[in-house]
Amino acid sequence: MRAVVLNCTLKKSPETSNTERLADVVVSALREKDVEVEVVRVVDHRVSPGVKTDMGGDDEWPGIHDKLLAADILVVATPTWVGRPSSIAQRVLERMDAMISETDDQERPVAYNRVAGVVVTGNEDGAHHVISEISGGLADIGYTIPGQAWTYWNRGPGPGPSYSDTEEGHQWSHDTARTMAANLVAVAKALRVTPIPAG
Repeated sequence: MRAVVLNCTLKKSPETSNTERLADVVVSALREKDVEVEVVRVVDHRVSPGVKTDMGGDDEWPGIHDKLLAADILVVATPTWVGRPSSIAQRVLERMDAMISETDDQERPVAYNRVAGVVVTGNEDGAHHVISEISGGLADIGYTIPGQAWTYWNRGPGPGPSYSDTEEGHQWSHDTARTMAANLVAVAKALRVTPIPAG
């Protein structure tokens, strides 16, 4: 079983990403269940605006798209900015919109029989809003969203430290991350046995 994590931080490598640190808990839990995991920091790639799989020129999204098609599990990880997903996360969803009209050999949308979850970090409130926005978009594209397929670390209202600056709330976020990983794997296995039929 394979998984891909799209880290939608605004920070280019090698800058420390709070979002990646929490996503790494999910990655470790998936690997403990014998899932092969690849992490892509999207901002390190040239991803053109648009709603096609290949926008031409120096667009690097087609390579990321190939990774999505090779994976049973997708995790979209994003920071919260002004109570919303990052602009990188929004671009990812816009580019994934093309997958709605792409079909497999049984004429099903290519995202069918794949599962997805969400990781959110932010030193402000709004995590549940971000989770619902991304989960809703992924469901529209065709992904199956298991119950509790998310984790987040959220500072709450007002300014405060970032995820990497404090241990506050980490245990809950990590426990939830491990549950998220277990649920993603369980549903991905179930869909292998009983896939969503064509038509």
